[in-house]
Amino acid sequence: MDPTRRDRPLPPLVVICGATATGKTALSIRLALAMGETEIVSADSRQVYRGMDIGTAKATRAERNAVPHHGLDLVVPDEPFSVSAYQRHALAALTAIRGRRRHAFLVGGTGLYLRAVARGLDLQDGPSDPGLRAALEADLTEHGLPALAARLRDRAPNLAARTDLANPRRVVRALEIATLAGDRLPPPPRGYPAPVLWVGLRLPPETHRTRIANRAAQQFSGGLLVEAARLKKRYPPELPAFTAFGYGEAFAVLDRRQSQDEALEQTIGRTRAYARRQLTWFRAEPGVHWIDAASDPLPAALAMAREFLR
Repeated sequence: MDPTRRDRPLPPLVVICGATATGKTALSIRLALAMGETEIVSADSRQVYRGMDIGTAKATRAERNAVPHHGLDLVVPDEPFSVSAYQRHALAALTAIRGRRRHAFLVGGTGLYLRAVARGLDLQDGPSDPGLRAALEADLTEHGLPALAARLRDRAPNLAARTDLANPRRVVRALEIATLAGDRLPPPPRGYPAPVLWVGLRLPPETHRTRIANRAAQQFSGGLLVEAARLKKRYPPELPAFTAFGYGEAFAVLDRRQSQDEALEQTIGRTRAYARRQLTWFRAEPGVHWIDAASDPLPAALAMAREFLR
């Protein structure tokens, strides 16, 4: 069966979204335990990689034993993984959850992953040319990301409009597709073939900044350098997977190119910038019911979920 077909039986879906470090994972687990008979599908583009646990704030083994999780540890860091591959995995997991007559939560901060599933984006991997991609990556190294982003906007404005222009890997891929296939408008979203509740977590700016700093500090003190050293022995540090916050900085510490304090500050700064981009994305997402996560978000989220799923 085609995992992207609209007529496949899928469960009603509770989406829990928001920027990084707003407490999505913690809330989803507490909410799942309060609801009972619930499974979680992660929507995080870095948590798909095996061995990258601390730096991606992945749910712990104990949490995953308490509530079944999907979408984690799907590939090794040097294995290519696309949004369409994620969509296929997530829809297959949701079909299985429906078959078990359990509730389903889709949880994460990767907006395109969430849209791919909950909005039913019609994704196509598009044509590929390894030689062209290598040439574009060389252009990226020589000329920098702003130059390639400008080239994409000039050559393929429609494709540029739906590409994260701050993500080098996605800009290179978009230019590859534009060169091979032209600037095509995407097909309209198919929609999700069951009801969807969108719940968003947000924080006051200063509280959010503090949480990001505290979490990064906990990651560095809680084993990130050990995790990074283990990964560095097995994989090239320039892999796209390691653009996740903290890994490049940890590699720099291990190579004695940076102090740990410098690495921590750089990680905090990059994470805060990413959180601002996430907030911009999610503010444009229609139909999100926002909860202030500065106080306990569980009562409000539980009331919404119970009303939605009753």
